Amino acid sequence: MISEPELDGEDGFVTSEVLTETPPPGPHRPPRTRRPWLWALGGAVLASAVWGGGLYAYERGKEPGPDLGGYKPVEDLCEVAELKALVAALGKRSQDGAGDVVNQPAISESSCMVTFGPVDTGQSIDITYTLHKVVDPGPEFAVRAEQYGVIQALDGVGEQAFFDDRNGEGAVLRILDGQAEISFDMYRQHYEVDGKPDQTEPIDLSGIEIPMTQDALALMAALKK
Repeated sequence: MISEPELDGEDGFVTSEVLTETPPPGPHRPPRTRRPWLWALGGAVLASAVWGGGLYAYERGKEPGPDLGGYKPVEDLCEVAELKALVAALGKRSQDGAGDVVNQPAISESSCMVTFGPVDTGQSIDITYTLHKVVDPGPEFAVRAEQYGVIQALDGVGEQAFFDDRNGEGAVLRILDGQAEISFDMYRQHYEVDGKPDQTEPIDLSGIEIPMTQDALALMAALKK
């Protein structure tokens, strides 16, 4: 507030004193700004995070599929399938033949035909390896095996395994291990000699499921390498 003027003797009026409740402002300071290098650092971190996120999304490409359990596609199944146990039971490999190879994003498949013993009269086996990369083959596997008459369950071979001895004329083994499906289909070669059916005594295939499962387990291990 402003006080009343006062007299000071003969000198008359004196300058009045101005009193306020607000203290006078201090020295003027310019407004604070961020240091340029801090702005640059913050921008670089943000850009790095955005770029890194984009790169991660790019590398992922698509949503992850099912766990393949280490199984990989193969081009030459005949080379991977050594079949040592069947060689010991049926004779040396006399003929190999690789089938068509499929390698697509949803499925991979390769096959091999092997003959043991004489080409004309020996036992042959077709091996098929199918790797399901998208769908789960589990719910349909047992149904498919039963559809083809392969109903004898075997333990200790993959997640599911079924066997049939084809009335002693051959054998069928179907295995499911995760996303991998493996089948062994054995049959006897029948050729004519001089226009007459071959009369060679057929091989006794009793217990053939033992070397078949041994070779199947070895093949499953090799397909994961």
